[in-house]
Amino acid sequence: MASIPGARKAHDEFSTNVSLRQGLVRVSIVVGVICLIFSLGTLFWLVLDVLLRGAKWFDWQFLQSFDSRFPREAGIKAALYGTIWMMGLTIVMSLPIGVAAAIYLEEYAREGWLKSLIQINIANLAGVPSIIYGLLGLTVFVRLLGLQRSVLAGAMTMALLVLPIIVVATREALRAVPSSLRDASLALGASRWQTIWHHVLPEAMPGILTGNILAASRAIGETAPLITIGALTFVPFTPAGPLDRFTVLPIQIFNWTSRPQEAFQNLAAAGIILLLIVLLTMNSVAIVLRQRARRR
Repeated sequence: MASIPGARKAHDEFSTNVSLRQGLVRVSIVVGVICLIFSLGTLFWLVLDVLLRGAKWFDWQFLQSFDSRFPREAGIKAALYGTIWMMGLTIVMSLPIGVAAAIYLEEYAREGWLKSLIQINIANLAGVPSIIYGLLGLTVFVRLLGLQRSVLAGAMTMALLVLPIIVVATREALRAVPSSLRDASLALGASRWQTIWHHVLPEAMPGILTGNILAASRAIGETAPLITIGALTFVPFTPAGPLDRFTVLPIQIFNWTSRPQEAFQNLAAAGIILLLIVLLTMNSVAIVLRQRARRR
């Protein structure tokens, strides 16, 4: 009989702890919902403000004109073409190298100090500020290799910036492929490379494309590395090749927002709309390719 009061006391304490935890969970949910609503509301307000200010300036003349000191004559043609050139070269250079590095680390590299060293460096590179990549690109590509302020120098700098993202995302996609798929292919007489090329990579392709989307999304919005290597703010021509000088959408937008005239602020809003369109188009293409790879 003496144990009954003790059991009741333990039961009461347990019930109190459960009630306290449930209350904390409810409070956490409410705080999370409030933060989510505030964040989405702020984003919606910013996008709406950009659309209202820039929609009336977003026309064919804006897309087909070069920059000018007169707002009504200014356009974003040079920055648009420069962005397309730079993003195309960046993806072409970074995607094969990043995927190849991930395949080596995940499928070929033996456990040891060398693999650990590479993994630590990749993790560190993913957190390096973008301005450091700009200084590296200025020293190596612009001055040492003599590429000057060209599209190629900018694309190579941005490729270094996004390589860690592609490597990490590709490795995660390769890890998600069941090991039984590899074992079955090897058991049927396929070599390791045949197994990777015909079975592992197609299975991991949706995840690889997701990493490429993240990398491209970061690269298209970066300005610090490109300003560091000397990308121009006023370019009255479109790049005809990878060795031409260039500007990109974020730099052009920054140039307009730094001017005091309200008309240039509206032009910057129109430039932001175009940047969002280019980003969403790139992501949409990658998502379509990812869905096709997933269905296959």
